[in-house]
Amino acid sequence: MSSAQEILKIERSIVLKAPRSRVWRALTSAEEFASWFMVTISGEFAPGGRAVLVTQHPEYAGIKFPLYVQRSEPEHLFSWKWYPGDAMPEKEDPERLTDVTFTLEEVQGGTRLTVVETGFERVDLAVRTKALRQNEEGWQGQLAAIDKYLHGQT
Repeated sequence: MSSAQEILKIERSIVLKAPRSRVWRALTSAEEFASWFMVTISGEFAPGGRAVLVTQHPEYAGIKFPLYVQRSEPEHLFSWKWYPGDAMPEKEDPERLTDVTFTLEEVQGGTRLTVVETGFERVDLAVRTKALRQNEEGWQGQLAAIDKYLHGQT
């Protein structure tokens, strides 16, 4: 893989002290996901569906963005497409979406949750660097958020 390709991919993982079935539910249940991801969700949060998320995070409150659920393989893989960071164009353009894939793996002590975001080469060059930076930080924060959520909810 060339260094240019590596720059256009974000990969983060965390070992959560919870069974895979519990992590799966927190990840794929719209109600639970909304709680730890700090959003409201309307629409269909299932494969083939389009959901609209509105952030409730104090720093980003009110930002609205679509999410297109792609795949769901129970207790193993959940994926969607979305506009990264604040790279949402004025008019929706499916060619500018990035791919987000979560995988779950049983490991000693719990479940390894890995998130990989790719497709940044499709983001307008003018906002790509900022979107990458925002999502690198964002995924780190979201993995910490699901960990905290599961500790309080298992």
